[in-house]
Amino acid sequence: MKKQIEKIYSRPVHPGMVGDGFRVFNYFPNGEITQQRVSPFLLMDFNAEYDFGPSDHLRGVDVHPHKGFETVTIAYKGSVAHHDSTGNSGVIKPGDVQWMTAGAGILHKEYHEKEFSKKGGPFEMIQLWVNLPAKDKLASPKYQAITAAQMGKVVLDDNNGIVNVIAGVFNDHKGPATTFTPVNMFDIRLNKGGKLSTSVPATHNTVLLVVNGEIEVNGEKADQHDLVLFKNDGDEITISAEKGSVILLLSGEPINEPIAQYGPFVMNTHRELQEAFQEFQSGKFGALE
Repeated sequence: MKKQIEKIYSRPVHPGMVGDGFRVFNYFPNGEITQQRVSPFLLMDFNAEYDFGPSDHLRGVDVHPHKGFETVTIAYKGSVAHHDSTGNSGVIKPGDVQWMTAGAGILHKEYHEKEFSKKGGPFEMIQLWVNLPAKDKLASPKYQAITAAQMGKVVLDDNNGIVNVIAGVFNDHKGPATTFTPVNMFDIRLNKGGKLSTSVPATHNTVLLVVNGEIEVNGEKADQHDLVLFKNDGDEITISAEKGSVILLLSGEPINEPIAQYGPFVMNTHRELQEAFQEFQSGKFGALE
């Protein structure tokens, strides 16, 4: 059965700055799309293509804490470096993904990679926050550096395009990311006139972002930077590209638990939030310069 579309949202009108290196459009949460509605996904920030220009200063976000969820950064253009208080570090380039589990608590910073920063150029990224169920909110922090070469790659027939499977399973091809709850995350690249069909569980909360291009999805047109929110009443998704298009398709099994968030902490109760602040202030998340 075809998955029905609930609504198509245009790109938010005004971008915001995260630190001085990420010029993002926030798609959710907002007044209409709540965190519960798209659970396990908590946040989507899209740094649509933007040239920050060359700089000797490494633009980005300085040291800050997280607890109770995961951050996923998908690089389309440009390059981002990362350091955290567990000793992990890395650089993601176009096609790569950084998947960080904050779990019981972590400090990290992310910024434009040094050589990219010196030269400048187009910069395009997506950051997602993915919730953790209550039983895993105190999991040990970890870091998955997933390169473009490590993706599960599905070459579509008849020169339709390619799908990079980041997490979950696309048409029997599995992605490399490990997840705490069932999540599908597909980086879809369709050529002009390209088509694909796939299915995700009807019970999953499902969204699609048109990163670049123009598509028709399940009979409705979606323009560049549109976000498509699907109903939970079918499993089949068919996409055709009006021109060369880049698409991010997300689906996940809802975590039907209370969400308590304040800033960089996402827990289940306000008391747990207070504990997170106390742990951060007492240095329990470690140290990072």
